[in-house]
Amino acid sequence: MEAVLVFISLFVVVFGIFYLHYSTRNKERLSLIEKGADASIFFSAKAPQNKKSVPIWKILILNLAVLLMGIGSGIFIGSILEAYTLIQPEVGYTGSIFLMAGVGLFVGFTLSKKLVEKE
Repeated sequence: MEAVLVFISLFVVVFGIFYLHYSTRNKERLSLIEKGADASIFFSAKAPQNKKSVPIWKILILNLAVLLMGIGSGIFIGSILEAYTLIQPEVGYTGSIFLMAGVGLFVGFTLSKKLVEKE
């Protein structure tokens, strides 16, 4: 029963945040329109799109591949730590997996940034 209350409370909080955000934004826009402001201020200035933009699926696959390689190397390093050191296996595996996953995410971000800049 307590789990149901937690999920209901979470839903109410998320709904309340979105409701307040959109109602406040609507009130701000209505007051600006009443004062005679130009409607172009509601739209953010976007950078012009290049003809050769990188598809999002390529970036996702690149980041996922590097993340999975990082997790795999973290498991490998964890097994080496377990075999050759006195570090507890739980600490060695968990720490090396999270460390290498973070390194993999950083490398994936750097590679995808270079891929977007190159195109």
